[in-house]
Amino acid sequence: MVRTFAAVCMISACMLLVRMACTRVLAETGHNETAQQHALAMHGKASLPQGFKALPYANPDAPKGGLLVLGRVGTFDSLNPFIVKGVTPPNILGYVYESLMARSTDEPFTLYGLLAEKIEIPQDRSTITFHLHPQARFSDGKSVTAQDVKFSFELLKKSGKPYMRSHYGKVARVEILSEREIRFAFKPQGDREIPLIMGLMPILPQHAVSAETFERTTLQPPVGSGPYIISTVNPGHSLAYTRNPDYWGRDIPSRRGHFNFDTIRIDYFRNSAALFEGFKSGKVDYRRETDPARWIDSYDFPAIANGSIRRYGFKTGLPAGMSGLVFNTRRRQLADRRVRQALILAFDARRINDQMFHGRYTRANSYFSGSDLASSGRPASRLEQAMLAPFPNAVRADILAGTWRPPSADNAQEQRANLKKAFDLLRAAGFKLAGRTLIDAKSGQPFGLEFLVVTGEQERLVLAYSQTLKRLGIAVSVRLVEDTQYWARLGNFDFDIIQWTYRASLSPGNEQIHRWNSRYADIKRSFNYAGVKSAAADHLIEAMLAATEREQFEAAVRAFDRVLLSGDYVIPLFHEEKQWIAANARLAFPERQPLFGVNLNTWWFKE
Repeated sequence: MVRTFAAVCMISACMLLVRMACTRVLAETGHNETAQQHALAMHGKASLPQGFKALPYANPDAPKGGLLVLGRVGTFDSLNPFIVKGVTPPNILGYVYESLMARSTDEPFTLYGLLAEKIEIPQDRSTITFHLHPQARFSDGKSVTAQDVKFSFELLKKSGKPYMRSHYGKVARVEILSEREIRFAFKPQGDREIPLIMGLMPILPQHAVSAETFERTTLQPPVGSGPYIISTVNPGHSLAYTRNPDYWGRDIPSRRGHFNFDTIRIDYFRNSAALFEGFKSGKVDYRRETDPARWIDSYDFPAIANGSIRRYGFKTGLPAGMSGLVFNTRRRQLADRRVRQALILAFDARRINDQMFHGRYTRANSYFSGSDLASSGRPASRLEQAMLAPFPNAVRADILAGTWRPPSADNAQEQRANLKKAFDLLRAAGFKLAGRTLIDAKSGQPFGLEFLVVTGEQERLVLAYSQTLKRLGIAVSVRLVEDTQYWARLGNFDFDIIQWTYRASLSPGNEQIHRWNSRYADIKRSFNYAGVKSAAADHLIEAMLAATEREQFEAAVRAFDRVLLSGDYVIPLFHEEKQWIAANARLAFPERQPLFGVNLNTWWFKE
């Protein structure tokens, strides 16, 4: 094993030297020169050629008009989506603020021109130059300039959310080349995704934003370059976006056929039951259903029968990701992996799926479930093993072999066996039964857990699970809180267990840093909710970002998946096979749905 690891290290070092030498030769011979291009893909080439008319999943001739009403549970108290303070409505990014480039939801990770009509980037991706569209305008009519881009970069790097500070901290310098040209040069960290991240940076108008007050919440409608302006603000109750008739980008290929509603209003409801009743009565036009039991049992109301509301099932090409009950490993008792393993064993997935969801859900078995990026069901390749070699204890043997599955039980006897294993793990972790209560053997303190939930669906699931935990002597508290309090507690890591979904793409990258990297475990308002500190995970994220070939990239992702699964950071829950949509029958959509699934921005009202 030592010889194999030494050989791997030597090969890796040689490959690194070869890459460095090739980069140096390319630079010296001019082969690293840039050329103007209309798009940028993370791996390979963009699917659409220069001069394409519209994205393939949009109808460029879609009619415009109408009021679309959406529903949302909770409230909002700010219109600044860039800072850690406040709760903002959805879609301010995209509707009001735009980025330099637009992402195609039909390719793993490819960007096309938006505020920047073209780019220049060398083969080593050490820099990227954006050429702004000469017609790009903010909603107040002022031109979008390179100075606005630089201002946005500097402001968000200093005062934006933690993930923005991390992304933009990888920039070594910024050069304004002309009024409409700007170049970003990157630090030599081997992050090949960062040029695309810069392409997705939102652009703010320097003339309409005060850097001194930027970190304060505000309900003042912002100025952006996007297709909508915020026309109505009723704090905590509703907000309306109105299509800007002078929107500069309506004929940009990446925008044709998008944003077809004259007005989009978001109405807020106290809870999910009230929202569903509002939808049934016609107060809301569109709903994505995530509860299969409700999809089967509760969609028999009059609007369905008379055809004014229709139901659809759309398949998506994305990984299902990982939906789970997430452990906060910062908590003393949850820091012990044996305790987490015991709680995973105690979860009776089959019973809960059958009783609550009619058995319609599929159990998650990977952080990239349902895709070729998932490690489950396949042994680690030689390339994966080489990547994992410096971390010999990071992956369990069954997960390395691809034979692991989330523990479950097909009958009562198997569930009793799982509970016995769970109790043995708890006892090994220092707990014992005192009567019917599980206590710390040293301190005598009862073992208690609080589940923080924000919806009735989450509450029902946790209550079903708590029945089993009580058989182990665990005291369970289920805390249902309103939206603002929920996000405040998440931001301060003030919870034991939450339900969370780690959404996945076919091109995972920098977002994994903020979810799992060690340095974010103690940064408030980061997305590392589990408090993970794993050198192996940190290393493999870097490998994902540095990969130049798809084979290397996939191996790094699968190895990363194995490390997360081996850490027992979540109790895997379920995912649906389709996107279930119920909508006003007057709504129409293109025949072809994109790889990412339903894109409401391409829908329209029938004339």
